[in-house]
Order: sequence, then C-alpha cells, then structure tokens
Amino acid sequence: MSSPSMKLLHVVHGYYPAIGGSQWLVQQISEQLVARYQDEVTVFTTVAYNTDYFWRAGEPALPAGVETINGVVVRRFPVFNRLNTLRMVAAAGAYRLHLPYNDWLRTLYNGPLIPGMTRAIAHSGADVVFATAFPLMHMYNALKGAHRAHIPVVFLGAIHTADPWGYERPMIYRAIQQADAYIAHTSFERDYLIQRGVPAVKIAVIGGGVTVAPFLAADGTTVRQRYGWGQDPLVITLGKQTSRKRLDVLLAAMSEIWRVQPSVRLVIGGSRSAYTPQLESMITALPTEQQTKITLISNFKEEDKPNLLAASDIFVLASGEESFGLAFVEAWACGKPVIGMRSGAIPSVIAEGIDGLLANYGDAQDLARAILSLLESPERRAELGAAGRKKVLARYTWEIVADQVRELFSAVAAGRAIASPQ
Repeated sequence: MSSPSMKLLHVVHGYYPAIGGSQWLVQQISEQLVARYQDEVTVFTTVAYNTDYFWRAGEPALPAGVETINGVVVRRFPVFNRLNTLRMVAAAGAYRLHLPYNDWLRTLYNGPLIPGMTRAIAHSGADVVFATAFPLMHMYNALKGAHRAHIPVVFLGAIHTADPWGYERPMIYRAIQQADAYIAHTSFERDYLIQRGVPAVKIAVIGGGVTVAPFLAADGTTVRQRYGWGQDPLVITLGKQTSRKRLDVLLAAMSEIWRVQPSVRLVIGGSRSAYTPQLESMITALPTEQQTKITLISNFKEEDKPNLLAASDIFVLASGEESFGLAFVEAWACGKPVIGMRSGAIPSVIAEGIDGLLANYGDAQDLARAILSLLESPERRAELGAAGRKKVLARYTWEIVADQVRELFSAVAAGRAIASPQ
C-alpha cells in the first residue's frame, strides 16, 4: 500500500445507519481506503434512512450535520421533500405523454433535492469525486460540482436495465459520457452502456464485495434451533421487501414445490417497506399448512446474515432487476448454491450450471423446477456452492474490490488510461 494517500469525496444518497446496497458498498469501500491506504475520505449524503424520504414528508430521518464513523467523515445534508403531489403528477403525466424533458421531471420527482450540495462538492478540495447511484438527483450535483472545480469524477451507476421509468432517461447517459470514468458492476452493464454511446475506455468492470470471514465461519445450527426448523430442507431469499424482488413469484413456485416435497421450508428475510403488508397478505392467503412452512424475518441485524445463509440449503433471488446481486456473493461465501433469474445482468454474474442455476424471469413453474432439481441432489448443491465460494475468494472480497477501485481513482487523478480488472 505504498501509493500516496488521496483526498476523496464519496457522494451517495444514504449512508450508515441507512440500509441499502449502495449505502453498504460506499461504506465498505470508504472504510477500506481509510484503513488500508490512509486516504482522507469524506462522504456527502442525506439525512434519509430510505429513498421514500425524498418524496414523502413524514418519513424518519437522521440529524443533519457532520460525524466521523470508523475514520470516514460523514456530512448529512437536509433534503427538500415538499410539493410531492405536484412533482409526481408532472413527472407521471410528462412520461405518459412522452413530452420533452420528461426525464428531468422524473428525476426532480425522485430527488433527492439537496440545497447546497453542488457548491459544497465544488469547494471540497478532493482529488477525485466518486458518486453512486442513478437515477437519483445527487449524481448531477456530483457532476456539476466536480466540473465547476475541475475535479475528476467517477460514477458507479448501478443501472437496472429492466426498469424503464427509472433508467430510460437520456440525461443519465449524457452525464456518464461527461464523467472521467465509470464503474460497471458487470460485463452486461458495460456492453449496455457502450450501446448507449459511452466510450469503452471509460468503463471499468468491478463487482460488489463481501467481508468473507463471518461467512466462512458461519454456523446455521443455532439459527435452525431458534426457529424450530430441525433438519428440514431450507430455501432462503434475502433482500428488502419490495415488489421488484418478485416474492409473489417465489411464493407461487413454493406452492408447486410443496406438492412434491411438503417438508421444505421457505425463509424470507429483509428490511420492511411499504410493500410488506401486501407480502404478509399473500402469505396469509395460502393454505394453513403452507403458511407454517414460511418464516418471515424482518429487519434482522447484518451480523445475523451469515448464520441465516449457513442454515439454508439453497439461496434464491426471484428479482429480475438486479444491477449485480450482492446477495448471490454472500450466499456463495457461505458455500451455498444460488438460483437467479435469466434477466438483465444476472446471467453475467451466475455461471449457469457451474456455480448456480437460472430460471426464466417471472416463471414460477420454471423457478420451482430449478429449486426441486437442487433439493433432489445434495451433491449438486455442494458442487455449485463450492464453485461459488471459489469465485468470491478470487474476485469479490472487499479487499480486492477496494484495491480495484483505488487503482481506478489513482489513474483518473493522474490522467492515466483506466484498466478494467475483468
């Protein structure tokens, strides 16, 4: 780690204790760079716990101000979240009618609207500004502020190609073209951006990471005892309880599975959202004997995740809108086989038949087929899980990811050409 230390500014819509994929990624990279490179890392973020706060007044929020968390200086900015109905109606109407600048109206609706952030970025004195993720408004604050002060800017967009409302916005791809570099999570995302006119030389493919030690040491025995699961086969899915996770499809697939293997259990773990009551209603609509086979674990602690995964036999994610799918990496770190959807970036993360299986997106019967094929073969499960763990140790530890990101920052700051690790 002999590289000279850098002054880095990371811009993200939320930061610990706010929960989410982007929040977690920025926290891990920031703390790695402080600890391993002695970089001076500042995070500009908002007071929000979740994105609902950006357009819905009354949601819980953190206090504005500055604090230091594990060596990272965190500044939280207040958010303007009024005129919500007007913003929503204007954005939805313009989008439906295909009016000019409807992408801007959608972005103004999504927010976050952060007074003073652009100016603060311009006055940060950073060597590099790093911002994640689209389609949110702070990405444009980062670009404008960095350009105003002639600071190189790196984007990690986490593009969800299956979400036209969020990502079918010409302004996103114009902004990426103006950035000095872009981090794509997958080769799929890289190729998608090249088709949108982003020069290939600007794009580095760097996946997400995991702190492997807790997953390597995880033991699911206590968790199984706590919940009374015994030795029953266990399918698990982890992720925020939202409609895009397609838990409806997973529940429909499980209904097919229970006809063949009634002893199989399903664990649904993740933070609650406005969608949770709908999920609970879907569960209570199932026959009683199926309901007893489902465990819904909401808002569990991050440190509980490794043991939950270790208790499982198969990890499943029915979502088709993942930009990467960090949950797959976490399951692999526990040596578990994974099943994802044949949609978007997911097939570029899972090597089908080598470290996991794929099912047709939205197809409950095909998903049931894939799950049953693994339930019936412990040897196949072990083989896929071992291959996944090997992939994690070679490519997806936070140390590896942080080193790749740090090399990119150094190249951008020095005006050198970037090199993609993959």
